[in-house]
Amino acid sequence: MSEDRRLDVLRAIVEDYVSTREPVGSRALTERHALGVSPATIRNDMAALEDAGLIVQPHTSAGRVPTDLGYRVFVDQLAGVKPLSAAEKRAIGLLLEEAVDLDDVIDRAVRLLAQLTHQVAVVQYPSLRRSALRHVELVPVGTRHLLVVIITTTGRVEQRTLELGEDLDESVVARLRVRLNVAAAGMRLAELDGALRDLAAEFTPAGGDLVRAVVAVVSETLAQESEERVVVAGASHLARSAGADFPHTIGPVLEALEEQVVLLRLLSEMAEDASGVAVRIGRETQHEGLADTSIVTSGYGGEGSSVAVLGSVGPLRMDYPQTMAAVRAVARYLTRILAG
Repeated sequence: MSEDRRLDVLRAIVEDYVSTREPVGSRALTERHALGVSPATIRNDMAALEDAGLIVQPHTSAGRVPTDLGYRVFVDQLAGVKPLSAAEKRAIGLLLEEAVDLDDVIDRAVRLLAQLTHQVAVVQYPSLRRSALRHVELVPVGTRHLLVVIITTTGRVEQRTLELGEDLDESVVARLRVRLNVAAAGMRLAELDGALRDLAAEFTPAGGDLVRAVVAVVSETLAQESEERVVVAGASHLARSAGADFPHTIGPVLEALEEQVVLLRLLSEMAEDASGVAVRIGRETQHEGLADTSIVTSGYGGEGSSVAVLGSVGPLRMDYPQTMAAVRAVARYLTRILAG
């Protein structure tokens, strides 16, 4: 029973510190929370939490603040992610559903998440390597150039132009367009080789070189890794709380957020942490510049597995339940829109 009560005391300390930014004392806990025990018992529980490394006294005669480990225990003890209000859900749906293309969807999503959390929002573009092929369009451009338009199930559109050694036969192009989409639509990169391997043989001798060139450009485009990137918004939210939440300097945090490689590594690792909402706190990020931050992420865009990740970066003293709810909600709406 005492262990449950101490977790209640820890929860109260985290909630008060998030709300007030001030170290929390036993008197404040007694006045603000119905913990059902005496102030002396609360002081004993606080001493036990401090011995366990879950809270710390920042300076003499002050109250206590949560440590990284304290925040981790608090997050792990959350019974579930509280849902956003009906009004918040409607606002998310309306804003994202008005987007005209994938770039617009990503831009709206990152700005919306920053507004909901008052923190930095990061949204990864859907990876071509994890997307499925929806359609390939072949458009002759002149007599010896062919525009190959590749459309994925997540709404990405990639264009490549092929320069050929001989004049195009438009009847072959039309036939190839049909056969390519029948053979490969709905497949991911790992499945494409088998689906496309024998396609050129259907066009031998006429058009075989064209088929091989188109198949190669489709495979190479879907296999590329350099296209992965993230969009960031809301850095000003961190700057406004720099003094209280980043006691040393906010510079390393902002520098880390500017490094695409750092963010992509973190998002990729966190995509493997959990199927729902993942949280990394302080030094769990394994990046010195982000040691004073926490990151909440969720995958989006896939039925069984996500094709990209979005998240929120804020101070250790963040409202974890609210942030987790906002990240999950935006991810779900993005999934719904990209699947539509």
